[in-house]
Amino acid sequence: MRKRARAIRRIGRTRLLLFLAVLGPGLITASSDNDAGGIATYSVAGGRYGYSMLWALALLIISLVVTQEMGARMGLVSGQGLAALIRERFRVRVTLLAMTAMIVANLCTTISEFAGIAGGFELLGISKYLTVPLMAAFVWLLVLRGSYKTAERMFLLFSAFFVTYVISGILARPDWGEALRGALVPSFQMNSGYILLFIAFVGTTITPWGQFFIQAYVVDKGISRDHYRYTHAEVILGALVTITVAFFIIVACAATIYAAGLDVTSAEDAARALEPLAGRFASSLFAFGLLNASIFAAAILPLATAYAFCEAFGFESGVNRSFREAPFFHGLFTVFIVLGALVALIPRLPLFPIMIIAQSINGMLLPLILVFVMIIINDRRIMGDFANNSRQNVVGWLTTAALIVLSLALVISSLL
Repeated sequence: MRKRARAIRRIGRTRLLLFLAVLGPGLITASSDNDAGGIATYSVAGGRYGYSMLWALALLIISLVVTQEMGARMGLVSGQGLAALIRERFRVRVTLLAMTAMIVANLCTTISEFAGIAGGFELLGISKYLTVPLMAAFVWLLVLRGSYKTAERMFLLFSAFFVTYVISGILARPDWGEALRGALVPSFQMNSGYILLFIAFVGTTITPWGQFFIQAYVVDKGISRDHYRYTHAEVILGALVTITVAFFIIVACAATIYAAGLDVTSAEDAARALEPLAGRFASSLFAFGLLNASIFAAAILPLATAYAFCEAFGFESGVNRSFREAPFFHGLFTVFIVLGALVALIPRLPLFPIMIIAQSINGMLLPLILVFVMIIINDRRIMGDFANNSRQNVVGWLTTAALIVLSLALVISSLL
């Protein structure tokens, strides 16, 4: 019996070590979805509609797990990024169109992340003209001058700091009974504001760049198909963490801003409003969370763009490669960081139109990317025995169809 117990413990330790070895792609990709735009979306949801939109998070976690798992599976089976597979499976012109749209959308989103950095520091009383250049230099050095392992550990640390939103939600002293009812009982309001916000939930969580990034990350990390179940578990963990953070952001704003009858239009507004309602500590934690999320996403978005572009057109890529080995990868990442920081420093920057442009392009690009994913993941010449089975296809196509409808509605509503 003792030998059996020791054997079971050894197996348990081995599995834990294997899980920790593959930890990164699912958790980091999902966490980076909670960027400045995501936090703003959840803050507005809680501030305007209380606990009534919490039930939508259950739909989001299903969609996030399904889409991210397919990306990770394609990466570990094919050993190639999504952009490379699209180029091989479809025409170069289609790839060029998709990459051009992604670059424009990601650049606009990167600008909004640096604007989030500026807003987060200014909430803490520090000028953006000092902090934005410093954070741009920090992100650039972290990714391109640090090692792969150092960058990954820092990204995981950024993911851990999202716990500040959980603490803020608890400090807000919410009505947990109402929160539970909002999470379990679906409700819907037939007004344009509610519908637009509901669609924005999808747009801020399921993104085209996230599909490219998780697959490129799996390939760059060198995860093999033998570790699929651990990668699958890590994708689920990442989705759970992301949706938990979203839950507590909504709860914090519902318990304070909504209860007081106030209105917010941004994450910065929410942080300011929390101070007289939940205390300075809760407000500071909320502001710190915004800052953390913005720095995190300001690193991930340019990185995802550089990976996708280089994969699509056959250029060398990878964090561990030098500038001589991967000039396009380093160059594109640098251009994104520099442009994002410079534009965010423009006084009275009209951030809302920039975010709308990014959201609209992502909304138009997402259906195309998801269709590519579903076609490639069913191609047995590429996926072999890891191709979708009938159950995965039903879930995958239903998720894709739902996201296509919502994305098209988002584009139409944004244009209107």
